[in-house]
Amino acid sequence: MRKSDISLGETASGERVLKLGLPKGSLEQYTLALFARSGWKVNVGSRSYFPTVNDPELAITISRAQEISRYVADGVLDAGITGKDWRLENQSDVEVIKELVYSKTSAAPCRWVLAVRGDGSIKSAGDLEGKKVATELPGVTARWFKEKGVNVKVEFSWGATEAKVASGLADAIVEVTETGGTIKAHGLIILDEVLVTQTELMANKKAMEDPFKKSKVRQIALLLNAALTAESLAGLKMNARERDVGALVAILPSLKAPTVARLHDTDWLSVETVVPVDRVRDLIPALLELGAEGIIEYPLNKVV
Repeated sequence: MRKSDISLGETASGERVLKLGLPKGSLEQYTLALFARSGWKVNVGSRSYFPTVNDPELAITISRAQEISRYVADGVLDAGITGKDWRLENQSDVEVIKELVYSKTSAAPCRWVLAVRGDGSIKSAGDLEGKKVATELPGVTARWFKEKGVNVKVEFSWGATEAKVASGLADAIVEVTETGGTIKAHGLIILDEVLVTQTELMANKKAMEDPFKKSKVRQIALLLNAALTAESLAGLKMNARERDVGALVAILPSLKAPTVARLHDTDWLSVETVVPVDRVRDLIPALLELGAEGIIEYPLNKVV
């Protein structure tokens, strides 16, 4: 087979494969767990950048989150998962398929913030005129200050960024945070928010012209989003006498309406619904008081 005979979605052997990049590092474990709940078991060896997966239509590469958007834009990868922050940092020309709102520890976005010493004289971004800012996100940071009309010297930080201000290596930092706890622990205060970022599924624009690859990327987006939606929900199932069901259903949240089915040859009914996880602790005592019995809570893998 000549190279010119190979379609966008095929390997040299004629297999239909989507080349997908997953992030190594802080996002890795959460991403792999999300894929597992979505139906893809990705097995990563301790020293391997090319894991195995239970889908012959996927070829997965593990790469640094900072690099994935560049590889997708350049066509080295057909699609990838990484942060919005790194896409903007690299100014990668890719198609964002789906925002997958999760961070390295939870289903929540992160923030890149401008922080300075809590006991210093700098009280706003404007006070940093002519001063030094350290960050792992220099491109986004430089553009942010330029938009504000503040001239600063932006320096790339290889890590331990919070310590740069305390040690006098920088006047301020732009650092990523979920709760702000680490920044506060270093005696710093947040002055401003530079960027709110979340994880994204992105694809190479040329690859999305291929019907197979486009369909595969859409499948991944659908099931990952379904797994993320399910994280905040739980299934509840219980039995109740027919006379009590009306009161039970009245307090039960649901996607549309609870399912009610009669138990064989009795006046008891089975009631089943899907509820927000954080409501379960309050619902169970209330349901018991209304006559529910045999209450079962169960986790959900996907909600479509």
